[in-house]
Amino acid sequence: MSGFKLKSDWLPAGDQPEAIKQLTDGLQKGMRYQTLLGVTGSGKTFTVANVIQHVQKPTLVIAHNKTLAAQLAQEYRSFFPENAVHYFVSYYDYYQPEAYLPTTDTYIEKDAQINEEIDRLRHASTQALLSRPDVIIVASVSCIYGLGSPDEYLKVNLKLALGDGISRNEVIRKLVNVYFDRTNADLRPGTFRGVGNTLEVMPTGEVMIYQLTFSGSTIESIMKIDPITRAIIGNEKACFFFPAKHFITPEDERKRAVADIRIELGAQLKAFDKEKKLLEAERLKRRTKYDIAMIEEVGYCSGIENYSRHFSGKAPGEPPETLLSYFPHAKDGSPDFLTVIDESHVTVPQLRGMYAGDQSRKKTLVEHGFRLPSACDNRPLKFDEWGVRVGQVLFTSATPADFEREVSEATVEQVIRPTGLVDPEIDVRPIVQKGNYPGQIADFINEATVTVKNGGRILVTTLTKKMAEDLAAYLKEKKVKAEYLHSDVKTIDRIKILTEFRKGTFDCLVGVNLLREGLDLPEVSLVAILDADKEGFLRSETSLIQTIGRAARNVLGRVLLYADVSTGSLAAAIGETNRRRAVQVEYNRVHGITPQSIKKKIKDITEELQSSHDKALKELYLIDQTKFAKDPAKLIRQKEKEMTAAAKELDFETAALLRDEIALLKGEPLHPNAEKRPRKRR
Repeated sequence: MSGFKLKSDWLPAGDQPEAIKQLTDGLQKGMRYQTLLGVTGSGKTFTVANVIQHVQKPTLVIAHNKTLAAQLAQEYRSFFPENAVHYFVSYYDYYQPEAYLPTTDTYIEKDAQINEEIDRLRHASTQALLSRPDVIIVASVSCIYGLGSPDEYLKVNLKLALGDGISRNEVIRKLVNVYFDRTNADLRPGTFRGVGNTLEVMPTGEVMIYQLTFSGSTIESIMKIDPITRAIIGNEKACFFFPAKHFITPEDERKRAVADIRIELGAQLKAFDKEKKLLEAERLKRRTKYDIAMIEEVGYCSGIENYSRHFSGKAPGEPPETLLSYFPHAKDGSPDFLTVIDESHVTVPQLRGMYAGDQSRKKTLVEHGFRLPSACDNRPLKFDEWGVRVGQVLFTSATPADFEREVSEATVEQVIRPTGLVDPEIDVRPIVQKGNYPGQIADFINEATVTVKNGGRILVTTLTKKMAEDLAAYLKEKKVKAEYLHSDVKTIDRIKILTEFRKGTFDCLVGVNLLREGLDLPEVSLVAILDADKEGFLRSETSLIQTIGRAARNVLGRVLLYADVSTGSLAAAIGETNRRRAVQVEYNRVHGITPQSIKKKIKDITEELQSSHDKALKELYLIDQTKFAKDPAKLIRQKEKEMTAAAKELDFETAALLRDEIALLKGEPLHPNAEKRPRKRR
């Protein structure tokens, strides 16, 4: 297997070559933690891709949300087309965790809706890690949650080869033993069907059919077939089928686990009796005995993950197995892979906070008899447990937090952008009206009007959602086309607003805290921060620098800070921005570089989702009726192929749209998406 091979149309530029060299040297010297302090638009992902090529180690990239993880996975796939780049996030489209609210005596039952395509991608991630060395996994913080033992997962994989002396029925039994489902309908990952002397199997990690033909008790041929066109991809000498579930428990281990659950139940019932908690004892006894009966009869029960400690054989309090367990380790057991923490100033606090929130909810369930104490061991890793389970760590951020600064043995700056763009000029102005000065709102409106006349766009941040809404309304009264954006605005509407902003449908976007990481708006030439001297989360040094960075993609970019006093955060943010700007300007002077604004195509993913999913679905359905009348099967096959392609590109919005259109064309019910409500129990 060849190692990592980066492919790109451009070479490292600006500060990238030196950053790549320093980070690579640090890794080769064995540095545990390093930080890449890269300003907005400096190409941090490209730098990290070059480092991966140099060190040739499997890599885990952790992002703070699914959307950012999907974007990063697409970027790394473009850089490493010949290597295995996978996407690992929570597979729930909807998830309501089990909880109990004592103050209102409300029990909220666990309710979840699993996305089968993301589940397949999770299996593809673990299978790649267990079968090849050139793997990059881009994950959300779900990578620190329990996943099942990689040893058991690997132990029960099914390998079949040409000429193997095994009967069709025996292969069926083996597939069922690794949790594959038999079906007579269309195949999906983790299912198989029998046709005459053949078996057709779709593995858990790929959308492809393996057709096994038997002659007596011998495998005569293995063909790889496209599931949509039924075209033969090739003849295989062997095939591997990993289990259809990550949690694998042999029969003898299951019996031991049930015995352990009974022992724990008895101990907890005695504790409740001693405390005179009769209701809690009865509730726990009834629920646990029902779960045990289900496990003994069908091998599974709702909420079985709460008994994971018993099935794994781990001691109380021992950390669970996670995705990190699937990465390679050295002979001494130490991690032998690279970990990249993207936007570390946001991602690290998420990693720190997962355990405490989970335990608070679980302990309440245990105290009131809804779960055994062992349910608390079905948990994410503690932060210190995560620290010893990752390899060498590379933090990337424009604003590293205290933790990264304290632990990093080296901090590598990437201040010079390949585009030559420099950090924006900053102008600090008073908030309060004084003399001829009209105050921050009137002054901002004057500046916004000039910016709009020059063809620019404006971002302005307020302290509250109400202020954002009121300011947007007031700007409209003053003939400035404006809209507000905050966390109460629905996701699809946010995307639509941002697209219309870039297109110039309106000129000023008013927000609270959404105008920081991840917004790529090169049309913005003015950023204004109202009440910049109100020290706190929204006006911390990190928040200020991130917001200022929104003006760094336009050659005319500038920032207005409205403040009557100079806070520590304000002074630090201004000082750091001016320092970077001076370095950038001098570099451009020495190298004769003329900065150019970034030109980026405006992509509107809401064009297929104009007002709602249903409207777009109806339009697509009506458009395809003529094709459907001519050749129904051909159109459905075409749509299935488009859906698969969209899912591979991690474009789940389009994939969901096509999925529902296929259901309409087949006359099947649409995918369920009912409103979820907590259930109250006494």
